Amino acid sequence: MTLSSEEDQGQRPSARPQSLMFSFLGIYVLGRGTGVYSGSIIDVFARVGVSEEAVRSTLARMVKRNLLVRHRQGRKVYFALTPHAEEVLQDGHRRIWETGAVNRDWDGSWTLVGFSLPDSRRRERHDLRSQLIWEGFGPLQSGLWIAPGEKDAVAILAPLGLDGHVTVLKAEAAKPTEAADLVRKAFDTSAIADGYRAFLGRWDTGSPSPSAPDDLARQLMLHTDWLQLVRQDPHLPAGQLPQDWPAIRAEKCFRSLARKYDPVAGRIAERVLDVMTLT
Repeated sequence: MTLSSEEDQGQRPSARPQSLMFSFLGIYVLGRGTGVYSGSIIDVFARVGVSEEAVRSTLARMVKRNLLVRHRQGRKVYFALTPHAEEVLQDGHRRIWETGAVNRDWDGSWTLVGFSLPDSRRRERHDLRSQLIWEGFGPLQSGLWIAPGEKDAVAILAPLGLDGHVTVLKAEAAKPTEAADLVRKAFDTSAIADGYRAFLGRWDTGSPSPSAPDDLARQLMLHTDWLQLVRQDPHLPAGQLPQDWPAIRAEKCFRSLARKYDPVAGRIAERVLDVMTLT
């Protein structure tokens, strides 16, 4: 049974194969020192309705992007993580299990990044904006982005080579500006909340993803849905958000279901996955 039924299409957005792959790698490859046989990856992804062609294409793209490396053993090809992929997956792990969905430790400070790049450097400007969004910044006004708390601007900017075109400051709001005003202007809190409510609509039910064949499929879909949410969430200060902020209930739902699915999913994966230990 696949996940292409009208019922599930109506309940959840279609996750890209690469998003599902990141979840799979983060759960079953990260920190294990192993590679996984492509055929067994295909078997796992068939459970979530992803075709063999799509899996092979995703694996090939991730090799080209320096996220995976191939290892041959006889006629079989195994895929293992590169150091770059380990960094990306560790970041996802921190966002899921350590950072959490709600920022309860904000110290009242903001990191400000100001920049001005001409149209001739449009691609670099786009890359900078994408990286700022990834790190939890929002656009306060033209060329000025903010994020709650202290951010490692050096780590954000160094890969882009734009140090000379960017100004970084740490500041606090002063009258007549309120922190709530900054949150409202720089971040689309309605869209963020809608994302969490949609997650609850899919997963906070008596029978989430009823057409999934087993807990391994449900585990991969659950982690993928949640990781996409927390990676898009700027981790805004809890004190500047509504009392009924849906991220709180959504996080409890995710953690409860993760604990429920993990034991059975792990046993299925142990039976299905063909792994090799890397030396």
